[in-house]
Formats: sequence, C-alpha cells, structure tokens
Amino acid sequence: MNVGFIAHDAKKKLMQNFCIAYRGILAKHTLYATGTTGRLIEEVTNLQIHKYLAGHLGGEQQMGAQIEHNEIDLLIFLRDPFTPKSHEPDINTVVQLCDTHNIPLATNLATAELLIKALDRGDLDWRELYKS
Repeated sequence: MNVGFIAHDAKKKLMQNFCIAYRGILAKHTLYATGTTGRLIEEVTNLQIHKYLAGHLGGEQQMGAQIEHNEIDLLIFLRDPFTPKSHEPDINTVVQLCDTHNIPLATNLATAELLIKALDRGDLDWRELYKS
C-alpha cells in the first residue's frame, strides 16, 4: 500500500517518533512524503521515502495530485491546529481530496496509530479493490 506523510513544522519531531515506533509496519509499504518531512523520517528510520518538494514549494500539491489519481491509500498529516504558519500546507485542500477519493486520513497521533495498526492487520485491503 502507498502511505503518505505530511507534518507541520511543530509536528515533525512527533512524526519522526511515530515512524520510529512503527518502522516495522511501514517497511512493508511504499512511502511518500513532502520533502522536509520525508528527509527527517529517512534520517531516523532508514526507510526509503519517495520525497516530493517541500510543502511550501509545491509538495502538498504533488501529494494532492497523487491522491486525485487514487495512488495514495492512507495519509498521515500531523498538523498543528494552534500555530499553523502561512508557508505550511493547507489542511483543507488535503482533507477535501481525501474525503472525495475515500482515502483514510489521520490528522493527529491517536488516529495515525489506529490507521497504522489497521493497515498492519489488513483492514485497509479494500483499497486494492477500490483502486481496480
């Protein structure tokens, strides 16, 4: 399955720790991320990440295009609801695309953990049928 990652600046360390904790599960899948987030995940996990541009340079739009083409099966977007910055990705666009294309989306750690565990159990295998 194709798993996408985006993280606001204030959540990048949390994303790294999440990926360290679930490295064994993530290693079984194809991973995509906006540029800085992907680089930071790679540094701490040694997982191979397909990196887009940094979010503020168009990486969010690249991820959005992949969602529109039904090429992402799960997206984890750890966002900072209290101090978003103007150069950070706009959550509304990503949420709308995920809702439109039935892509499971986590915007916080609790939901991310539930989705990763569901991915590991095979609960998201329906995505393969949906993509056909």
